[in-house]
Amino acid sequence: MKLYFTRHGKTEWNQELRFQGKSGDSPLLPTSYDEIKLLGQTIKEVPFKKIFSSTSLRAKKTALGINQELNEPVEIVYMDELKELGLGKLEGQSIAEMRKIYSQELDHMRFQLDKYNPDVFQGEPIEQAISRISTVVENAVQEGEGPYLFVGHGASMTAAIQALSGKALSDLRSMGGLKNNSLSILETTEAQDEAYTLKLWNDDSFLQ
Repeated sequence: MKLYFTRHGKTEWNQELRFQGKSGDSPLLPTSYDEIKLLGQTIKEVPFKKIFSSTSLRAKKTALGINQELNEPVEIVYMDELKELGLGKLEGQSIAEMRKIYSQELDHMRFQLDKYNPDVFQGEPIEQAISRISTVVENAVQEGEGPYLFVGHGASMTAAIQALSGKALSDLRSMGGLKNNSLSILETTEAQDEAYTLKLWNDDSFLQ
């Protein structure tokens, strides 16, 4: 079974280089709708059984846009568990300004998740975000009806996909973070005794 993952379209806060986590949300850029359409057209022939989407508006609009392009549109299941990593006091703040205050923890968030401790800005532990997303994926796989598409966010989905593929916490950012509207694919067998196999990572060639 193949599991498809994408990050929502680029938003105003993404463009303004502001933190946008679990509780923050900003509108998609007008150009994002064109990119969402291109992504949808790229995977339009995949016989999805369901789409699972974060309940954040930026993800919901992305999921809806993709679904409209599919040859056979499917049910979209919206789940809070697929939301972005909670960033506490960082929400909506300038990344550059926050780096002046929390440089070490922000470096850990981007490069060394095994050392990441968000307590100082009341953020969510990365292990918690991985757990809630992985649970959604694993429950979907247990239904045995895939393929499925998961629409989520950069930090939390990057970590969850890499964790599901079997990587240690220290290596979850070794391949970088997910780009907006990129496509990643995990594959699993019916007897899921081992880690999922990462078949495609962060591909956005169809947007070029």
